[in-house]
Amino acid sequence: MEERLRQSVRSAPEVESADPARPTDPSRLLDRSFGRDEIAVVRHEVSGRLVDVGLTGDRRHGFVLAVNEVITNVVLHAGGQGRVLLWLAGGSVRCTVTDAGPGIPVRFLRPPEVPEAFEVGGRGIWLAHQLCDEVTVDTGPIGTTIGLRMALPTLA
Repeated sequence: MEERLRQSVRSAPEVESADPARPTDPSRLLDRSFGRDEIAVVRHEVSGRLVDVGLTGDRRHGFVLAVNEVITNVVLHAGGQGRVLLWLAGGSVRCTVTDAGPGIPVRFLRPPEVPEAFEVGGRGIWLAHQLCDEVTVDTGPIGTTIGLRMALPTLA
């Protein structure tokens, strides 16, 4: 029997919005399903929502790249479809990407090390750890949720 593996994941808020482009709660920035043909669309939607809440420059680009890597992993390794949820909480922007794939193999759950120069793949989660303030993983045989967090700039 496979055990569900967990690394400090917080639950995302429940979502009531019927239109994922316009969540009803102002702290919910985006809630949508995605598939193989929508990676670029999701990346642009996330980027636009981050500008709207004041995350700009390299931190915005880094967060968007981390989200892109995680959703690409869903498409390539977890059945091709997932859900992305982006919201504000506690002075940070948070994102969860969820899939219904087979889970992440244990060998990939160790703290990420720098991938070898000629290694094919294996950079998505590593990059997310480099670019985000927090990365969490909850995985098992019925799916995976990757959580990403980036602190918003404080106004002085």
